[in-house]
Amino acid sequence: MRAIPTLKISISGVRGVIGDSLTPGLLTRFAQAFGTYVGSGAIVIGRDTRTSGEMVRQALIAGLLSSGCRVIDLDVCPVPTVQLMVRQRHAQGGVAITASHNPAEWNALKFVNSEGLFLSAGQARELLDIYHQGDYTKVAGGEMRGVEPLTLALDAHINAIISSIGALPRTARKLKVALDSCNGAGSLVAPQLIEVLGAEVVTINTTPDGSFPRDAEPTPENLTGLRQLVKKSGADIGFAQDMDADRLAVVAETGEPIGEDYTLALAARYVLSKTPGAVVTNLSTTSAMDDVARLFNCPLYRSKIGEANVTEMMRQVGAVIGGEGNGGVIYPRINFCRDSLVGMALILHLLTETGRTVTEILGDLPRYKMIKEKLECPSNKIGEILKMVRGEYAGHQMDLQDGVKIIFKDAWLHVRGSNTEPIIRLVVEARDETRARQILDGVFERVARVLR
Repeated sequence: MRAIPTLKISISGVRGVIGDSLTPGLLTRFAQAFGTYVGSGAIVIGRDTRTSGEMVRQALIAGLLSSGCRVIDLDVCPVPTVQLMVRQRHAQGGVAITASHNPAEWNALKFVNSEGLFLSAGQARELLDIYHQGDYTKVAGGEMRGVEPLTLALDAHINAIISSIGALPRTARKLKVALDSCNGAGSLVAPQLIEVLGAEVVTINTTPDGSFPRDAEPTPENLTGLRQLVKKSGADIGFAQDMDADRLAVVAETGEPIGEDYTLALAARYVLSKTPGAVVTNLSTTSAMDDVARLFNCPLYRSKIGEANVTEMMRQVGAVIGGEGNGGVIYPRINFCRDSLVGMALILHLLTETGRTVTEILGDLPRYKMIKEKLECPSNKIGEILKMVRGEYAGHQMDLQDGVKIIFKDAWLHVRGSNTEPIIRLVVEARDETRARQILDGVFERVARVLR
């Protein structure tokens, strides 16, 4: 059996298993490379609550200081808070210490440019070149800068949301919100935001101690505790975050998860009702986004997979809202990145101003069934598989900007190689599970045949 890699260095950053591949020396070298890449200046850093976070933080600070940077330290905070503070403090860049939805033994560095965006593919390749060459900027002890703790970053994030969207309109009955922050970076700020907005909050898993009370990814199978809390407390809605609080999952008032794709659909429905405009999402996000855009006669554009690709296209078309089907809401008026706190505020405004339940609002939209599969695949086989898929479905409409997306009259199929793992991903969406399964079974066997 092939060993699972415990270190992944890619254009998405560096991540690995603490005590195995992700060592203090490697972390410090990456920090030195980033300091060399951005030049001397202010760098904002923040971390999620993983128990390894303090070690990673110390190694990161050592590398940044040695290359002449001044460090603005937010300590424990969501990744979108780091990105927001990079812009507000006019910093040269930022580094978020988080392995997001990876298991507890993992940690990672995610690099942010001076605009508060994750590094583009070209920028990330430049950084990797500097890292691999090992020729880092080094300053003498007398030239080293300091570390500035910034304790009000979470308040600044809340203030930015309230200033842009406002508190909830006063109604006869306050909304009640159930919250599960997975004991992660959203544990302190999310309950505070909900209360400042004007809703009541009941919580589970909001102790920021780095323990994992559930798998960190906020997928329906991991939300049993939140579903029970919604029903027991009579909440109007349930929110679930991942460890770094950039993704948001929603549980309806019935206690049923609506699926991460529909988080963006709800947020977009509210934004477009106020400011119609262009919408951007990626190729593997639900067709419900087309339906939401159509409700308001707004154009919808689809980008390659990845937050950096979505934000790049959003800037190109001047989008008013965008995001990804993993619960990532991007609202550029506040934060040009996936931000679960912004997603919460938009959806709570939608519920308050319509006076309708989550179930009633979703009832306006067609529901789809999405199935995802993946197969281990050597990188030298991906091109052969994609060529096979193009040939097999030659008579259908295709989108080739990221792998191959086949568009049927009643469904779609997306086949692409992963950017970070030696796997090929298969995603199918149709109006019902039988049709989705039929398409997936057909392509799965063909791909497996090529791999054999």
